[in-house]
Amino acid sequence: MQDAPVVFDRERTLQKVADLAADAARGGARLALFPEAFVSGYPRGLSFGAVIGQRTPEGREQYRVYAQCAVEVPGPAVEALGKIARANQISLVVGVTERDAGTLYCSVLFFADDGRYLGKHRKLMPTASERLIWGFGDGSTLPVFDMPVGRVGAVICWENYMPLLRTAMYSKGIEIYCAPTADGRESWLPTMRHIAMEGRCFVLSCNQFIRRGDYPEEYPTDFGSDPATIVSPGGSCIVGPLGGVLAGPDFNGPAILYADLQLDDCVRGKFDFDVVGHYARPDVFQLRVNEAPMPAVRFDGTEGQESR
Repeated sequence: MQDAPVVFDRERTLQKVADLAADAARGGARLALFPEAFVSGYPRGLSFGAVIGQRTPEGREQYRVYAQCAVEVPGPAVEALGKIARANQISLVVGVTERDAGTLYCSVLFFADDGRYLGKHRKLMPTASERLIWGFGDGSTLPVFDMPVGRVGAVICWENYMPLLRTAMYSKGIEIYCAPTADGRESWLPTMRHIAMEGRCFVLSCNQFIRRGDYPEEYPTDFGSDPATIVSPGGSCIVGPLGGVLAGPDFNGPAILYADLQLDDCVRGKFDFDVVGHYARPDVFQLRVNEAPMPAVRFDGTEGQESR
């Protein structure tokens, strides 16, 4: 789903998700992927008034506005996305800005085609200035889900340059590797092709196509004021397990890319290369993954105590 959200407007963006999901379902899609932070916008170019050693009141207000349009899990937005999946009988993988207490996370939410919320992935490593506004995920949200279309997981944007994270996903038998992103550079397609060949899986990557006019007029940015200026150029693509490009990359505007995925191609690809199987060398290399939740506060030893 290469398109633009209604930036900083969660409810109108959810309606756009509903419209796009319906369009995809009418086109025969059984799984729809939405870009990184689609609900409700990737704040490209914003500084939030921060430099080293100083923050401004205006930047704090920008953060408040951004936090206000974020998604709570569970919450009304999750319920709305589940209804969209069920109404269109389509599985959804949706990039959102998630709000949990006082912290925002770049997350992906998964929904089955019957509307069930399956779980989420939180971006482990926000990139560069993203760390100013997004917290760090932990190993407890690295899922690969069995869906009617196959085994589906997600790795967000430059997480895809973390080889150990990719290895963890391959070890879970991922067949449809979703890579929602904000990277529209020409170098992104070779990355997606490499991952498809490395994991012998299908790779679906989706980026926003967004113009200056899709942001609020008062949005402080160096992109100028011409509403036609392209801020994010898209570049979405679908790649097969041997690295062949099945659709895209599309840099022409809003688009829905389609491909017929034959999961047996994943098996055929592993005939001569299985990075976590017969092509691994566990006697030389091993990866240990900590999937335990890592909350900042734990309350232990409360069982059997009276509440006060």
